[in-house]
Amino acid sequence: MKESYSLMMALVAVFVSGAVIYGTRLLPFVAFSRKNPPAIIRFIEKYTPSLIMAVLVVYCFKDTSFLSSPFGIPHLAASVATVVIHLLFKNSMVSIFSSTIIFMVLSRIM
Repeated sequence: MKESYSLMMALVAVFVSGAVIYGTRLLPFVAFSRKNPPAIIRFIEKYTPSLIMAVLVVYCFKDTSFLSSPFGIPHLAASVATVVIHLLFKNSMVSIFSSTIIFMVLSRIM
């Protein structure tokens, strides 16, 4: 039997989802507005971006075969390009988009 959802149910679902998202965004500001955050929060805040980048690098290379053609050249070239372009321009979007283009072109021609 097929259930049908009314407009009211959809609106309630949207409202509840919005309230939950708003609440999770508001919670840190309310919790730490009048005092300094604990040391563990400062530690997480400081090291999380680096940890995420390390996980992404490992994930990008996990299925790369360096023993068969194209020997991981597109992956390595795009990774090196990301680092070099980011050091030159200090712009994350430029380095991400340009290295993605380099990877896609090299993947197609190799």
